[in-house]
Amino acid sequence: MTMINESLAGDFILVGFSDHPQLEKILFAVVLISYLLTLVGNTAIILISYLDPMLHTPMYYFLTHLSFVDLCFTTSIAPQLLWNLRGPYKTISPTGCAIQLYVSLALGSTECVLLAVMAFDRYVAVCRPLHYATGMHSRLCQSLVGMAWLSGVGNTLIQGTITLRLPRCGNRRIYHFICEVPAMVKLACVNIHANEVQLFMASLVLLLLPLTLILISYGCIAQAVMRIRSAQAWRKALGTCGSHLLVVTLFYGTITAVYIQPNSSYAHSQGKFITLLYTIVTPTLNPLIYTLRNKDVKGALRRLVQKDRAQQSEKL
Repeated sequence: MTMINESLAGDFILVGFSDHPQLEKILFAVVLISYLLTLVGNTAIILISYLDPMLHTPMYYFLTHLSFVDLCFTTSIAPQLLWNLRGPYKTISPTGCAIQLYVSLALGSTECVLLAVMAFDRYVAVCRPLHYATGMHSRLCQSLVGMAWLSGVGNTLIQGTITLRLPRCGNRRIYHFICEVPAMVKLACVNIHANEVQLFMASLVLLLLPLTLILISYGCIAQAVMRIRSAQAWRKALGTCGSHLLVVTLFYGTITAVYIQPNSSYAHSQGKFITLLYTIVTPTLNPLIYTLRNKDVKGALRRLVQKDRAQQSEKL
């Protein structure tokens, strides 16, 4: 087992994957590559959506915010994780831990609601196409995005503050690779039943409620497409909703396994690997899914490249 330095009295110790020293080297390479791809991919989507007028639509407005959330979410976790995987010191300062807890929880909660907002946008586009332009106006889009951000910030202020104020009686070993609410609650030296109930209720509201809205939206979309009985309509619906549905499956399929599972199994290794999926891998795959499966984004990228080449030719 990799030696964990415990000489820094005030710091938390992120045990992480230190019980698998050989695996840490592989994880370092995987996390580093994933993080770089996340930076490049999500930044590219934000720039393309901003620069191409054809993408100035509600769908890409929401996608831009999703890319920004993923970019910040991974950045709040990956650098510290890389540092701990690389060296023998697995520590994080109390301030750093609090910042990571607040920021990652706020962004993760925001993404939960934002994915539900995007599903509603797809519902209006497919089931109410004639009213899409007037229904999904800019003020409504801004309000929906604002609601997602406020939900995330509100949740983290409540859950994060309650978690950090729990007495820990000197317990500093976090059996995880990040400062996350379920792992931090386990450090408490008092009865945490009320906190576990609160965490479960918050998970129901911010995970299962948005997921239910997403499933209802896609159920309505499926019914609308089936009534048309057209292969072309099926292809259009799949092209319009397929990317978002795949992203929803990846994100919710992993995060619900951590926050809805029995608390006694949280410290197991599988919990760490599942968390690694939705914090590092999923934000890496999102840009690839939206670019490889989306004709609009690929078309916008081609137009920007052609425009750049034309400008260079004029200079010559």
